[in-house]
Amino acid sequence: MSNIKIETLDKATTDSKAATKRSPRLNTNSKLYKTIIAAIEDKKGEHIISLDLRKIDEAVADYFIICEAQSHTQIHAIAANIEKEVQERCEEKAYHTQYGQHWTLLDFVNIVVHIFDREQRKFYDIEGLWADAVHNEMS
Repeated sequence: MSNIKIETLDKATTDSKAATKRSPRLNTNSKLYKTIIAAIEDKKGEHIISLDLRKIDEAVADYFIICEAQSHTQIHAIAANIEKEVQERCEEKAYHTQYGQHWTLLDFVNIVVHIFDREQRKFYDIEGLWADAVHNEMS
């Protein structure tokens, strides 16, 4: 009987710690969101779309921002520009960055940025996977 109480207490403590560590919810007027969009546009990222995930319980972030690039060189240029601009304007760094030839991901905890080449974007279809999210096309 006491093991059940301890497990329940441990779970409640863990859940409350997780809730207090969570960052406040963002919106499209946040400095971080606007900085990321501007940095993508500055390097000519195409077909920019934002997925608002705030009403989806299973979501790992508030927003996914997705865009396309013409080449792996442009993918890296967009990612580097996002990192630079966010550092300068918001004084933040990505929690995690995963560079790839065809898909680069930058995780700012509340906003996850996906920079794809056209073929990989079609193949992974993140917009389709998160069809319940509110879609906002930028360009």
